[in-house]
Amino acid sequence: MKVVKFLFSFLITIALTVALSIKISIVPPLGKFLDPFHGFWQNAESEIPEYERSLQLSIFEAPVSIYYDSLLIPHIFAENETDLYRAQGYIMAQHRLWQMEFVTHFAAGRVSEIVGERALQLDRTQRRKGLTYGAENSLKELMRTTLGKSQVEAYAEGVNAYIESLTYESLPLEYKLMAYHPEPWTPLKTTLLLKYMAEDLAGYDSDLENTNALKLFGREYFDFLYPTRLENTDPVIPASRKWEFKPLPIDTPNVAFVDTSEFIMQVVDKPDEDNGSNNWAVDGSKTRSGKPMLANDPHLGLNLPSIWYAMQLNAPGVNVMGVTLPGAPNIIVGFNDSIAWGVTNARRDVKDWYKIQFTDESRTEYFYDDNRLKVQKRIEEIKVRDGDTYYDTVTYTHFGPVVYDSSFPEDSVVNPKRGYAMKWAALEPSSEMLAFYYLNRADNYSEYVQALKYYQSPAQNFVFASAAGDIAMWVQGKFPAKWKEQGKFLMDGSTSLLEWQQTIPNTQNAHILNPERGFVSSANQIPVANDYPYYVYDITYEHYRNRRINERLSKMRNITPKDFMSLHNDTYNLMAAESLPIMLDTLNLVTLSPEEKEIYDLLQSWNYYNNVNYKAPSVYDLWWSNFYNLIWDEYEDKNMALRRPSKETTIHIIKNYPDHMFIDMVNTTVVETLPDIVSESFSKTVKEINQWKEDNEEDYFWGTYKNTQLTHMLRLEPFSVKDVKVGGGRNIVAANSQSHGQSWKMIVSLGDQPKAWAVYPGGQSGNPGSPYYDNMVENWSSGNYFPLLFMRDQTTDAAGTIFKQSIYPKAEEEE
Repeated sequence: MKVVKFLFSFLITIALTVALSIKISIVPPLGKFLDPFHGFWQNAESEIPEYERSLQLSIFEAPVSIYYDSLLIPHIFAENETDLYRAQGYIMAQHRLWQMEFVTHFAAGRVSEIVGERALQLDRTQRRKGLTYGAENSLKELMRTTLGKSQVEAYAEGVNAYIESLTYESLPLEYKLMAYHPEPWTPLKTTLLLKYMAEDLAGYDSDLENTNALKLFGREYFDFLYPTRLENTDPVIPASRKWEFKPLPIDTPNVAFVDTSEFIMQVVDKPDEDNGSNNWAVDGSKTRSGKPMLANDPHLGLNLPSIWYAMQLNAPGVNVMGVTLPGAPNIIVGFNDSIAWGVTNARRDVKDWYKIQFTDESRTEYFYDDNRLKVQKRIEEIKVRDGDTYYDTVTYTHFGPVVYDSSFPEDSVVNPKRGYAMKWAALEPSSEMLAFYYLNRADNYSEYVQALKYYQSPAQNFVFASAAGDIAMWVQGKFPAKWKEQGKFLMDGSTSLLEWQQTIPNTQNAHILNPERGFVSSANQIPVANDYPYYVYDITYEHYRNRRINERLSKMRNITPKDFMSLHNDTYNLMAAESLPIMLDTLNLVTLSPEEKEIYDLLQSWNYYNNVNYKAPSVYDLWWSNFYNLIWDEYEDKNMALRRPSKETTIHIIKNYPDHMFIDMVNTTVVETLPDIVSESFSKTVKEINQWKEDNEEDYFWGTYKNTQLTHMLRLEPFSVKDVKVGGGRNIVAANSQSHGQSWKMIVSLGDQPKAWAVYPGGQSGNPGSPYYDNMVENWSSGNYFPLLFMRDQTTDAAGTIFKQSIYPKAEEEE
């Protein structure tokens, strides 16, 4: 324990230095912070949990038992559902309170309250996206149901019971470091957390960028540079699926629905477009056990504390295990006695932009058909730590918030009589929490389908497998039934003709049950083939991971959990396999220097696996980046919202149209050919890769060059894990890049009793002073898994746990 405290104090000293160096202007009172009896020392934890073994809390109606296994995963046993969610909230706060609060402050645009003025623009952006507005809408919807209301209120009661128990001594470290205290948890924070995930997963759109590109290049070249589908497309729902329903009638308006009257100069930062995932399930015909198996690995930012928290929930009518989001009840991805399920990002376009024509510069009314509609103005009070409160006015139309107007961004050039309003499905009332409540308790395919009816946003591909033998995939969400190209570009908000007309009935969402091929899978690719009756568009669909997964699953027989682990950790680079031969064949070998010839030979002999101890992936990654930037250099000088053609489109062009006019570096005085650009980018790459080797005093092995990091949410290096040696990369099944990757890898084998294996990059505790803060990282990076302890009851499996915590009701007279 003394060693732990010494090391921890050393880290804190560094942390303070880092905090000051990155201009976090808040410094804790050092005497209080360094107090050995109450300060940061008390945040050091031992291998055996030191939580109170027996608690008395008045909010509980009956005793609750929590068993912790060797990974610090809690297994909660309650006698009723209300106590179950109270306990879930309490235990979650016990391990991840600071993370829960910081994430919801971020979503609500309240970071300035913690770090001061430097977060003001971030907060303004978040407020204008309307996440709190959407969370309020969803909370109202949820509170209309007894079930939804009881869940969020019980969860909040549990969180607040823990907050009320805190002293300065027991405060999470970040509160001490930043010198502030947690505020009470509310049901609104839970719905806000779910809206944050909607933004992270479905907040990407290209309407304004597409509008600029169409105006800049014209229709023919726009379609060439931004195709909806490419060759070799392999959709989530197999093309063999026949659609037997009658689709809703959709009227295409007889008006111009693309507004290219002006260039849109800039837009705010967007979520990582690679936020996605893999999931798949195989039926018993392909497994050694004769029963279905399921796998899931969501791809998100690699942060600490980890985005997921593992736990088991047991009460009358439910026994479920998996991971949840800190701040939300239920299990989000997991399994129970009868079924397993997982999710990937469906990337459906449910965010559209409308140009508003205000009647005058006061922006209190706007034109709509032959009417003048009044706006709603929401005064956003942004409190700034150690500074003046900032007031921002966000205008709401019936479409949604006007994100961009003459006052935002600061250097906006939007005319005061205009604005761009966002219509986004995530801001509409919804009750996703009920979907997970019912999924946690589902016994079969029918109940899984019924549960999904409550799920609207963000759109997800829900994979399913059951002990009864079924496998399925639903592309689930609330989807507007659009006419062709509706929402692909900025639309005129002054006419009702361009409104969303109807919502696709849930039964007509793309789905499949027990396909003949014996498996289902999704990896963020386009959901359906061309014969699906409704218009589907998104230019960010994945093009490589899904084809590699399907190729592997098609060939697999007698599948075991180890085979699924191997597929999770597959590092084959299909994008490189389809692009590098073109680049190498185009390279003029005669002009290569001996140094360049050596690199050429390295690439020529590469087997396309991005393994940590290979050099070729590093060279390819840098060469592709240089090559891509040179081809699309004309985008560099465009002072407007614009999106470059995708990687897969670029490969399609150089493969099929090598002499096209767009293959040229426009920032030069001559017209280059594909060989010229390949040669220029290769020479540049060889110089840069050798310079990297010299600067870093290390060889450019992929694991070192990629430099995967698990970064603390405050960007504090001592609380981060750097230089994680893990294979893979973007567009690879093992989708681990520098700061993004497989945030939870889970495999479930169904049968009489489910068996599951999992791992994630981090640990259960959010406390940097805990041995459970990052204890799974090494196994995660090495491709190893932990068998999950799925307790059937308290007596049978308690021997597999290391610590028991009990919560008892507290009588009123004892209070």
